[in-house]
Amino acid sequence: MYTIEELRNCIKTELDKQEYVEAPVSLFEPIKYIMEDGGKRLRPVLALLAYNLYRDDVEKILKSVIGIEIFHNYTLLHDDVMDDAELRRGRQTVHKKWNSNVAILSGDAAAIIAYKMIEMVEDEYLRRAIDGFNQVAMDVCKGQQYDMEFETRDDVTEQEYINMIYLKTSVLIAGSIRHGALVAGAPEHEYKALYDFGGYLGLVFQLQDDYLDVYGDVAEFGKKIGGDILSNKKTYMLIKALELASPEDKALLKEWIVRKEFDPEEKIKAVTEIYNRTGIKEVVMAKIDNYMQKSREALDKVDVPEDRKVYFREMMDYIGSRKN
Repeated sequence: MYTIEELRNCIKTELDKQEYVEAPVSLFEPIKYIMEDGGKRLRPVLALLAYNLYRDDVEKILKSVIGIEIFHNYTLLHDDVMDDAELRRGRQTVHKKWNSNVAILSGDAAAIIAYKMIEMVEDEYLRRAIDGFNQVAMDVCKGQQYDMEFETRDDVTEQEYINMIYLKTSVLIAGSIRHGALVAGAPEHEYKALYDFGGYLGLVFQLQDDYLDVYGDVAEFGKKIGGDILSNKKTYMLIKALELASPEDKALLKEWIVRKEFDPEEKIKAVTEIYNRTGIKEVVMAKIDNYMQKSREALDKVDVPEDRKVYFREMMDYIGSRKN
């Protein structure tokens, strides 16, 4: 069995071999830029962990899981343009370093590269692997569309939000894990259980993002704190605050949402204080704990020796307590 650190090293070695830049250089240079800035490599690590539950020859699917990581970064390129984000992992986003047209077109090229690599699996599993990833890719687009539509709505429910982040974030984590297990020859009921495991883990991951945007440390988080508050982004925090706040705080929160001119630091401080008074920190942590439990229950359905699941449980602990 491989440790998480060993798998990360395998991924890094394979990534270092990749040649992203060809003519025209201006198309591929942004892909190289976003791929070289590190990140957690969460999705390929989880895919390899799933594969390693059943098989030890992880080198056979390294190119395929690198494809998943490139696909993830392609979604970030486009996501950052839509959000007009300035920082990603502590560095300038591609559309700020170059421009939006570059980010969009380079993202498209990255998606093509990703698919070419994802299909590098044994022929026996190719059709199911591609079908599964097509479903994931379409769900990610659906989630992003819901996210954009929510920007113009003030009546987004908790369940609508959970569905949106499930599509936008969870399915790629779940699909990565399923991909690894499927091409390792896992029984169908087990790679489906692992998909469920990853789905719940993805919800934990995104809810942690919502939490860290308010209560994180910019040096650790790698993004500006309070960005969601400034943009009135429909996060779990905001939706629950609008539901649970006192009438006075609800009115104050709505006032901050509609206000066009404001001091950014003042708005972040005021909204955070409303969250504090409403107990939103405790509400979101309880939701995270709930999904962590569901994730554990799904993993328990996978019938492999318990010692082979140890690094999945280690990854759960990391995601449940992460600060970036």
